[in-house]
Amino acid sequence: MKQLLLVITLFLSSLAYSQTTGSIIGTVTDKDYNNEPLPMVNIMLDNTTKGTSSDFDGLFKLEAIEAGVYTVAFSFVGYETQKIPVQVAAGKVTEINVPMGANAAALDEVVIQTTSKRESEVALLLDQKKAVEIKQSIGAEELSRKGVSDAAGAISKISGVSKQEGSSNVYVRGLGDRYLNTTLNGLSLPSNDVSKKNIDLNLFSSDIIENVSISKAYSSKFYGDFAAGNVDISSKDYKGNGFFEVYVGSSVNTNAVGETFKKSEGTGHFGFYNRYDHNPFAVVLSHQIDPITASTPINTSIGTSFGKSFTFKNDSKLSLYGTVFFNNSYEYREGSNIDYTNVEKKAFEKAEEFEYGTTTTAMANLNYRIDNSNSLSYTSLFINNSSDNVGYFGIDGKGRNRDANLNTDKGFYQMNVQFSQNLIYVNQLVGKHNFDRFDLVWGIGYNKVFAHEPDRKRVSIENYHFALDNDPTTKATYFNNVAFDNQRYFQNIDDDELNGRVNLAYDINDAIKLNIGYNGRTKQRSFDNIRYGYDFSSSSIPVSNAGNINQDVSLNNLMVNQQSGGLYQIKVINTVPGLSNTNRPGLPENTYKGNLDIYAGYVNAEIKASEKLLIVPGVRLENIKQKVAYDVINLGSRGNDSISSAETIALPSISLKYKLNDDQNLRFSASQTISLPEFKEVAPFVYESVSQRIGGNPDLLGTKSGQAYVNVKDVSYSKILNLDLKYEWFISKSELFSVGAFYKEINNPINQVVAFDATGTQRYFRTGDQARILGFEAELRKNILVDNNDDALLSGGINVTYMHTEQDLYNTISGTYSVSFRNEKEALQGASPIILNADINYSPTFGNYKPTANLVFSYFSDRIDALGSGQLGNVIEKGIPTFDFILKNKVTANFEINLAIKNILNPKVQYIRETNQGDIIVTSPNGKDVSDYTKGMHLGLELNYKF
Repeated sequence: MKQLLLVITLFLSSLAYSQTTGSIIGTVTDKDYNNEPLPMVNIMLDNTTKGTSSDFDGLFKLEAIEAGVYTVAFSFVGYETQKIPVQVAAGKVTEINVPMGANAAALDEVVIQTTSKRESEVALLLDQKKAVEIKQSIGAEELSRKGVSDAAGAISKISGVSKQEGSSNVYVRGLGDRYLNTTLNGLSLPSNDVSKKNIDLNLFSSDIIENVSISKAYSSKFYGDFAAGNVDISSKDYKGNGFFEVYVGSSVNTNAVGETFKKSEGTGHFGFYNRYDHNPFAVVLSHQIDPITASTPINTSIGTSFGKSFTFKNDSKLSLYGTVFFNNSYEYREGSNIDYTNVEKKAFEKAEEFEYGTTTTAMANLNYRIDNSNSLSYTSLFINNSSDNVGYFGIDGKGRNRDANLNTDKGFYQMNVQFSQNLIYVNQLVGKHNFDRFDLVWGIGYNKVFAHEPDRKRVSIENYHFALDNDPTTKATYFNNVAFDNQRYFQNIDDDELNGRVNLAYDINDAIKLNIGYNGRTKQRSFDNIRYGYDFSSSSIPVSNAGNINQDVSLNNLMVNQQSGGLYQIKVINTVPGLSNTNRPGLPENTYKGNLDIYAGYVNAEIKASEKLLIVPGVRLENIKQKVAYDVINLGSRGNDSISSAETIALPSISLKYKLNDDQNLRFSASQTISLPEFKEVAPFVYESVSQRIGGNPDLLGTKSGQAYVNVKDVSYSKILNLDLKYEWFISKSELFSVGAFYKEINNPINQVVAFDATGTQRYFRTGDQARILGFEAELRKNILVDNNDDALLSGGINVTYMHTEQDLYNTISGTYSVSFRNEKEALQGASPIILNADINYSPTFGNYKPTANLVFSYFSDRIDALGSGQLGNVIEKGIPTFDFILKNKVTANFEINLAIKNILNPKVQYIRETNQGDIIVTSPNGKDVSDYTKGMHLGLELNYKF
């Protein structure tokens, strides 16, 4: 009875007390970002100890306040402090909603922090916690800390993601380029490379990245061509009084330093080539073959960023951000180049390659806040990326070629001089509009890509060992089996894309939010190439000087006609009507034109079934049209043709988020998606590198009537089932533990396959009925030592992914091209069973001196680079560990000196061919022209000053 009386007394006391106190609730928003919620704002009652902070939704609550008049102070670093008088009534709830803006008076201190909520690690963890779909992000703050210089390096630090060494290919959950999508600010990006579906993420320097996110689970707002995930790059912008930043850096590669570097003749230091207006035949006549000596191989980088905001009388604001950046790099690789299919065709056990690369980036962002409810943003991006490769193969005089005329066992040698330039233009206009219960977001983008490979030069020599001896009576000779063994090659790609999106969000009530949207894109690619061959007058033309090919292949030695004498004639395959194929200009050798049109509508609902459960069902209806028209030489009379497909597909999805408590989520996602073949996988053009051949297959878009096919289905896409389950525990504002499992079924998967024949051409096939992927992910971010403000002094992170993949293989495929397999099942191409990323960070503070030291490690295990066919085994990319040390030295508030030591372990990059005789080192069209090489360590120093 006493206990009951005590409970009643306490209840009545609390009830009486509640009648004399009140509460304050409300929302804090960022008026510079269309009144988006502003988390982590400090909220205090003046002259009291009572306070709180806003949550991720900007919501706050102050309870049990004695009735009276108070001043509530709202403060956040980089924002103007707001002090608002409020009267608290007994037994009442008072609501105040506070928009906050940047504090101009403090901008010299918080140039970056005014937008830190979208690029800091803490803010992105909050975003991950709040997100409806399963996604992970990495922001500019973490990129800087880990010394990551581009978007490819950024996402390779996210769990389940790895980057292919020797190329820019990125794998998410074991699925490569063809299973990914890349967007900038939610709008589609083009490819810059004929061999890829996605744009090279190396091209996006950290200067233009605010954050990079990967959505691994499908949502109806994404295009249906979704399997591994969607990579979205958010471009930087700025809102504040103004800043100007300059930085310079220099670095060396331990392999390249000390080498006498070589590069193409006719290319500039900044990666531009100025002969595109000239007919290729004129270039062949007027510009010679030999590379030239490059400058000292010291890498340099220089850039500037600037921003400024203008506020007008009606509280509208125009904010500008711009950045211009240039960097170059010198790399030297020494390894082997071996072409092995059913037999060894060509082998250079000693080869070297010089590569000079450049990237020039310019971006401007204009953000106009019309009022608190409407804004417009315009982004213009230009990227020039170039790669200048000079390769020498068989430099020891021991190169072998089965098709050699004079000596098949030694002395075969090739020189390959190759320049590639990609010019990318991206323009986007995005609008955001907030109404009472409606939010409207729309965007339109136009992309243009010029991807060129101008004037590739390839020379083939026999008995090269004679060029290395001191005997003047022996000479190496030019290899002349066919006219194009010594050649000049020109290739052009022109891409145009118009794309747009609209999303209307309607809050039906507090429990249901409806999203209705549209996505559309129309893309066109034009491709052409032409070769000119040096047809020597006999198979025994001596090489005067192997280091000076220009001496022999000059206009003085051109055979104008049979009576004029000379050493060689210039040949072309596709002649201009009425002209000869000898010593005359020609027409493109191969062409194709690809079209892709996608128009889609979608609807989904965010349903708060309870305080803990969020259900998001959705459906997307997508109309897809694909067409590739081609005119290629390798199919003979069938080479001039086209293939097309048209589909309308319904794609359902559902996502569940169960809030276990304020810090823990349980998520589940299920969806039906598709995978479309890429232009390069369909167009039957064959690209020939030094020892590799790779081409497309029109059967990927279905069968043709009247043709006899075996195991070629009349389908134009792969249907994919996606299942995801994930547990997240947000231990603190900067700590996380998560575990997850995922399963995928891919019907009619596409794989890259090496032909079981003398050519060893690699092509793309639908290799079986189904592929299955079962994987597990785990991630931990933990603070080991913290300061008085609970900020990390010493912290670490680790994420690991394990996958098991299996796919069915047909016995035989017979169509436009044929292939067979000896195994009934195989692992999926590109899938590493194990992916691991880890880092340790130490960030002490000594007054204004704030150094940050990072150790960063990553690893992926062996994976299939291409499926073997017939009796041949697979091509395997060997696993690679990488280990970097990054030291960021913030000497003063405005000045930094940064040091980077990358690739400390310096492992070998290897591709091997599994054979009955054991593993054989080979090269891959997905990598460089050498294999079995080390990249060398990269030692860099950067100076950064901010005004």
